[in-house]
Amino acid sequence: MRILLIEDDKVLQGVVQQSLTDKGHRVDVAGDLSAAKYMWHVQPYDAVLLDLNLPSSDSQTAVPANGLHLLQERRHKGDKTPVLVLTARNRTDERIAGLDAGADDYLGKPFDLAEVDARLRALVRRSQGEDSTTQLAHLVLDRKGRRVLVHDEPLTLPAREFEVLSELMSPPGRTLSKKELSDKLSGFDEVLLDNALETFISRLRKKILNSGATIRTLRGLGYLMEEERP
Repeated sequence: MRILLIEDDKVLQGVVQQSLTDKGHRVDVAGDLSAAKYMWHVQPYDAVLLDLNLPSSDSQTAVPANGLHLLQERRHKGDKTPVLVLTARNRTDERIAGLDAGADDYLGKPFDLAEVDARLRALVRRSQGEDSTTQLAHLVLDRKGRRVLVHDEPLTLPAREFEVLSELMSPPGRTLSKKELSDKLSGFDEVLLDNALETFISRLRKKILNSGATIRTLRGLGYLMEEERP
């Protein structure tokens, strides 16, 4: 998943970002409301982790007074990105206010990092109506377990190859351009270049060769994951 973490505490930023990155997610970090507003506007995300107590880096700009106002603003614009609120504001009335503003779930600080990941995955599955397991011919991708099976045998993939395959199978049969894949798998501090993407695609083709699934290149359009043709 590509996740936007909106949190001003530098220590907590690092801990949460590292934990989610270790689980294979792409995590962009905004430390104040101005950065959060900009990043959420220019980049689509699978989910947002939002702290409610945030500073603004620009006193000259009409920036929402707190994370709750930012969330309300995004919802009013029709943004349906799943939002998990992380905050020290853990009273019942504050949780209700967060949910009423458009939050999909709520965790009070301190929290368990494994639970953050589990709740994010549940929110994204619910929003996309997508099961964690996708099968194409004899190729099975298990996002929750981060496993790939070919003819029921495990196929070991490096993290970046797993991410590319996961995007191509979300769902299979959908054409994805290089730009779409790059945007999805890049971060603000790390861009997935075309030559790197082509390398990952080439490696994946070889590794799934006997699965009955294949990755087609559609000239000028992008990549398509489908069953091999007889």
